[in-house]
Amino acid sequence: MPNRKKLVAYITTGFPSLDFTVDAALALAEAGVDTLELGMPFSDPVADGPVIEAANLKALQNGFKLDHLFEASAKIAPQIDTLWMGYFNPFYHKGIDRFITEAIKTGVNGFIIPDLPFEEAKPYKSAIEAAGLDLIDFIAPTDSKARIEQIVKDAKKFIYLVAYAGITGAGKSEDLKEIVNDIKTFTDTPVYVGFGVDQNTAQKKAQGVDGVIVGSAFVKVLLDESLSNTQKISRISAIAKEIKEKINL
Repeated sequence: MPNRKKLVAYITTGFPSLDFTVDAALALAEAGVDTLELGMPFSDPVADGPVIEAANLKALQNGFKLDHLFEASAKIAPQIDTLWMGYFNPFYHKGIDRFITEAIKTGVNGFIIPDLPFEEAKPYKSAIEAAGLDLIDFIAPTDSKARIEQIVKDAKKFIYLVAYAGITGAGKSEDLKEIVNDIKTFTDTPVYVGFGVDQNTAQKKAQGVDGVIVGSAFVKVLLDESLSNTQKISRISAIAKEIKEKINL
């Protein structure tokens, strides 16, 4: 039987509340999510679209503090493979060592820092990996074959392949197919595709890769004020099950 493709789900920590984050995370684990990205709310989330940006700002307005991330993670990480997704600013100001210490204490397995370029990440990656944690590497469709080789050489856990939303239709599939082939020439590390993946696109985007990363499709539900918290959890669980099923057809 072929390996089943993985589903990584992103939710924003502390939105709409910290208790909700824990409940939602555990429900997603039950629904078949393999890895959870716990988003660290930040005022300028440059790699995220308007949906996740809105959730970030609401979490901050609700009084999110870094300690809340650690508190929620202690309840979540023992139940599901968990990564912290955040921008470099908090890691820099609070110190990478603090995040490493808290990750080990809570059972979190690594970090995703989308605005930390590969070259600048090297000293941090060394410290993170020395502690037995992972720092996820990114590949963009614009990266050259030589750069891909350089980035993926020491990539661990999975490679985050960014599918730009601007490349649509058949062209996108062609572009991704070529870049996935390039990545797989140099590494056996699984390749997961992210950005613009939802119930409608997941099956197509999962072709040729080992998993998908889904954020906005879940956060959109969390932002829907017409739903109760129970309904939100029920809805995101249904979305997770549908995506997991579609990527493994």
